Amino acid sequence: MNMAIQKMLSRYPLNAERDFENALKEIIQEIALQGLWRAKFFEKSAFYGDTALRILYGLDRFSEDLDFSLLTPTPAFDLSSYNKAVQLELQSFGFDVSVTSKIKVTEGAVQSAFIKANTTQFDYLIRFQKRGPFKTLKIKFKIDTDPPPYFETESKLILHPSEFYVRTYTLPDLFAGKIHALLCRKWGNRVKGRDWYDFIWFVKNGVSPNLQHLSARLWQTGHLSEGTVLTPHTLHDLLKARIQTLDIALAKEDIMPFLKDASRLNIWSQTFFIDILNTMKLA
Repeated sequence: MNMAIQKMLSRYPLNAERDFENALKEIIQEIALQGLWRAKFFEKSAFYGDTALRILYGLDRFSEDLDFSLLTPTPAFDLSSYNKAVQLELQSFGFDVSVTSKIKVTEGAVQSAFIKANTTQFDYLIRFQKRGPFKTLKIKFKIDTDPPPYFETESKLILHPSEFYVRTYTLPDLFAGKIHALLCRKWGNRVKGRDWYDFIWFVKNGVSPNLQHLSARLWQTGHLSEGTVLTPHTLHDLLKARIQTLDIALAKEDIMPFLKDASRLNIWSQTFFIDILNTMKLA
């Protein structure tokens, strides 16, 4: 195993196979970000979403995908032109990896690609007394080429695998994106408990969502009349109504694989989330 990867793995408690997989995925994410930085990707785009919260702001759970947004709408942008930079960066650390773009079957502003890393070079299956087959770790990265307006960005330092900066949405704008997902994501029976866990994190950290950016997101998806800006009172009522229909059991099931201590979910209930909502800071 590459010595740099061994050093990065030493940051994590590896007590089970899932621990190893989560840690290895996060290491791949960080190396991919470094490859994008080398390719000057962040001159045109910003990092956002769950993994940005995890890597840049200290969210205490693992995350799967890499989400980005262009700084200005650019329909002609081509995410695939950065695939090689990500692949070469990962290969330089000894990963057997491919990076391929997802073929779009419908028109839309989001472009996607997948990082697929072969794990046969790692001995974790032996370490955790498992017998094959070896797994292929898959990480999706995607970019919104038509971002809603009224957001701000900042540069944040990443220390692993070496020092570099990425551009990211500020916390109020990240919170706005998270609330948009809570209000508008249609998952059917696949409740995104990860979104609700992150909602708690934002509230605990005293973050107030950027209501203008949230409103612009809602305009874009047709959930709010264009030009109408949410008031704090209206947002509170919308979130309360969403909480009252939340399937707590399914939410817990979704978030469990990403946590070190699942007992933290014992307190989850609709009453708990409404109490959390009532402490949310709204400017």
